[in-house]
Amino acid sequence: MSRKAPTVTLNDGYQMPVLGLGTYKLRGPQCVDAVKTAIDAGYRHIDTAYLYQNEAEVGQAVREKIEDGTIKREDIFITTKLWNTSHEPEKVREAFDTSLAALKLDYVDLYLIHSPLSSTVDANGETVFTHVDYVDTWRAMEKLLETGRVRSIGVSNFNSEQLTRVIEHGTIKPVTNQVECHVRLNQKKLIKFCKDRAIVVTAYSPLVRPSATLGLDSGTSPASAFDDARVVAVAERYGKTPAQVLLRYLVDIGTVPIPKSGNAERIRQNLDIFDFALTPEEIRSLDDLHTGQRLVKLEALAAHPFYPFAAEF
Repeated sequence: MSRKAPTVTLNDGYQMPVLGLGTYKLRGPQCVDAVKTAIDAGYRHIDTAYLYQNEAEVGQAVREKIEDGTIKREDIFITTKLWNTSHEPEKVREAFDTSLAALKLDYVDLYLIHSPLSSTVDANGETVFTHVDYVDTWRAMEKLLETGRVRSIGVSNFNSEQLTRVIEHGTIKPVTNQVECHVRLNQKKLIKFCKDRAIVVTAYSPLVRPSATLGLDSGTSPASAFDDARVVAVAERYGKTPAQVLLRYLVDIGTVPIPKSGNAERIRQNLDIFDFALTPEEIRSLDDLHTGQRLVKLEALAAHPFYPFAAEF
């Protein structure tokens, strides 16, 4: 039986499903199959990016599900992203056109600045950072709305100080900030900051990665959040898997998780979280799993003037 996620109203009036399929590292037929499986299961929100090199596959899957009558274009919410090498204002339109051409869709629902970090590729093929101000990039993003080929714009990997600059110097507020967010990095301060400004937090890497440790240094917490007694207890209480509990936690604290999977059964399980909700006590219990540790650190770019992870939140 297919399920569908409820939606959240963005600050520009459009609706975004509160759970989506992430597609990072999904390529070729595996990506096409994963997206089609997700749509058949009831997903109506798919996240891709120029960086992922799978926009063509995502677009193919969406078009095939439109052609077979499973969905209409207006039923599905498609997000893609501007990569760091196209931050110069004069490059933004071309980069967007490239992504839309790869998707082969009439429009994109949401286009994000993938990070505040601008870069280029030198003659040796090495990535080196540049100093393009993300505020200038944002102003070029705003102009894309005039084309009618993108409905909403937002950012990713921005901290609160960077969001403040965008809001103060732009004319359109980002609808979302897509950031790493999971039970080990629950982003509570950033979520509140964004909520106060009508910006939705989208959560990437929402399941931490089952093999990741990110436990407490004291050793009092299990290596994986999936094995933590508090998570397991809640899962048993509701007849759910630990992964479903971790995703429900993110929905209940006000984010939009986008779990990635190429496994058909896990794709379906990840959507099956809307027939229960955590109590305030259960949420507080899972809050205690927060360690503040990141999976995505971008340490090679730590010297960049716009490095986002040095700020408190």
